[in-house]
Amino acid sequence: QVQVVESGGGLVQPGGSLRLSCAASGMIFSMYVMGWYRQALGKQRELVAVKNITGITNYADSVKGRFTISRDNVMNTVYLQMNSLKPEDAAVYHCYAYVRLISGSIYNDFWGQGTQVTVST
Repeated sequence: QVQVVESGGGLVQPGGSLRLSCAASGMIFSMYVMGWYRQALGKQRELVAVKNITGITNYADSVKGRFTISRDNVMNTVYLQMNSLKPEDAAVYHCYAYVRLISGSIYNDFWGQGTQVTVST
């Protein structure tokens, strides 16, 4: 139905930057929300940043001022620019999409497999 694929993770030193990308494809009629969640080892998945189709964003307090989410509504892509990375930002970052399918009338959640971000010296 919908494929969500992330890229851009990797190893970075504290204070460094990474840019994550995510593309959604498939039987998409409308994608109301796209964004990013993360899950660190032994912890629950948490919101990082999301952006809806009208441009409204929501960031976790821990990343405000350091991370920036952007979105291309035509290409069904979302990006996360991460600056001033800290060791506590290390996690698997999952792309999230809230999608209405061409064949349906309601919205559903779709998730990517995740991309690892490691922040270490």
